[in-house]
Amino acid sequence: MVTILQEYITSFLLIFLAEMGDKTQILAMAFAIQYPVKKVLLGIFFGVLLNHGLAVAMGSLLSTLIPLDIIQMTAGFAFIGFALWTLKPTGEDDRENEDDKPYGPVITVAIAFFIGELGDKTQLTAITLSVDALYPILILAGTLSGMIVTGGMGIFVGKKLGDRIPEFAIKLMAAGVFLVFGITKLWQTLPQTWLTPIHLLTYTFLVLSPMSWLVYKLLQQRKLGKDSAFIRRARELHVYYLQINEAVNQMCLDNNTCQSCVGNECMIGYTKYLIAQGMAEQPDLQTKAPPSADTLYRIFDTEKTLRSLTLTVSMMRRNQENFYNPHLHRIRRNLETILFNRYLQDLPDWAAYESWLNSLEHPEADQLAATLRNQSPLPPIS
Repeated sequence: MVTILQEYITSFLLIFLAEMGDKTQILAMAFAIQYPVKKVLLGIFFGVLLNHGLAVAMGSLLSTLIPLDIIQMTAGFAFIGFALWTLKPTGEDDRENEDDKPYGPVITVAIAFFIGELGDKTQLTAITLSVDALYPILILAGTLSGMIVTGGMGIFVGKKLGDRIPEFAIKLMAAGVFLVFGITKLWQTLPQTWLTPIHLLTYTFLVLSPMSWLVYKLLQQRKLGKDSAFIRRARELHVYYLQINEAVNQMCLDNNTCQSCVGNECMIGYTKYLIAQGMAEQPDLQTKAPPSADTLYRIFDTEKTLRSLTLTVSMMRRNQENFYNPHLHRIRRNLETILFNRYLQDLPDWAAYESWLNSLEHPEADQLAATLRNQSPLPPIS
């Protein structure tokens, strides 16, 4: 029983720590913005099940072909390599691939995670753990559980805490765990002739030198404020919702026209409702249809409405993740209805949007088009 629990807990812990703050969490957060969280987690489950299932099968096969001592030594060196890999600073271009999503949410997420984990350190960890496992199925269960829990926490923690995530501490902790496991395996399997004082000093130097350099680079990155994409995007969305919430709350100018506020039954009130959902990080994609434009009594602050629409469209232009965010499109369409008494249902690309704005022959539409033209060049929409 102890061995069974040990194999499960070890595999769970290693994967859990390895993926905290890694690209997997960025990918999970990106999909959660577009799809219901339950479907994202289900997609993670199937994608990782297939990926790590193959890894565990490979590990079990290797154990019958290669002497166990060789496998254990290789595993020890691999874990030390994973420790260094974990400390690798986040690059400015470290972003997940943002491709079209032609399939359903579960299949899309599953494919993305299966491909994203091919050759990644988590798959290699699953292979390493399974080569000498008594119960390979528990290694699979542990790695799968670790990925799902990490993805779930990435979605929740990243969206709730934003830039308060202690990414540096997480990286150090994960690297430390890999390092301890690697040293333990090598100590147990290396021949005694390799464990002389001079050899131990050499090993220590070879490991601590690159590790110290990577920690130094991480510290420099923190000082320069180069946050990970995971943190930057959480903060950007948070700031956007704060700004648009302030502007939309000042849009309605005369409650007396309505006698009393009707809340979600009014276009402005419904827009406030959508923004509140976004601020709570709980966009409900199955919510009821918006009220008719007839519920708008045309008594609103044009400047505040234009600012809200500009903020929304500018946010969507930042990256493809935002462009495909259905919640931002809902807010956009509501604001267009309020300001122009019509909206663009489908937005294929930004050239089409500018053409639509120009066709309105509306002063605010012209102003929005000019603002968008003056913004920085756009990334291509795949």
